[in-house]
Amino acid sequence: MSAGLSIRSLNQGDFDQWFRLWEGYNAFYGRSGTTALSPDISQMTWQRFFDPYEPVKAVVAESQGHLVGFAHYIFHRSTTAIEPSCYLQDLFTHPESRGNGIGKALIHDIYRRAENAGAARVYWQTHETNSTAMKLYDSVAERSGFIVYRKIFS
Repeated sequence: MSAGLSIRSLNQGDFDQWFRLWEGYNAFYGRSGTTALSPDISQMTWQRFFDPYEPVKAVVAESQGHLVGFAHYIFHRSTTAIEPSCYLQDLFTHPESRGNGIGKALIHDIYRRAENAGAARVYWQTHETNSTAMKLYDSVAERSGFIVYRKIFS
């Protein structure tokens, strides 16, 4: 992990820096320009982080006063465990900050939070072409062997 790096909960004053990272994350997955998420989705996502009744949470990586990464996670119930599960929905490190252990630090922070919440597991998915991220993921977790299917409703 980078010297001077801290992982902490997102706070209301982080919006501008978080939003720049959020736009970078979405652009990485092809959601920019005409395919960008609507401002309503981004605003609702932000609001959910601070709603005590929402299971959606966020942590950020901060270095020298600047946000350099984030992780968004969701606690939910499962039919295969009594304890909750933790879904790591989004993980992003600023491109100029990659290779410094930030993603790994964010994942380990989510592990700590999930354990403290009594979760049975943490899981996530990535795109099959994201080979750089998969190298990290293979070092901190095991592949489940499941393939994700989806149906999008317009």
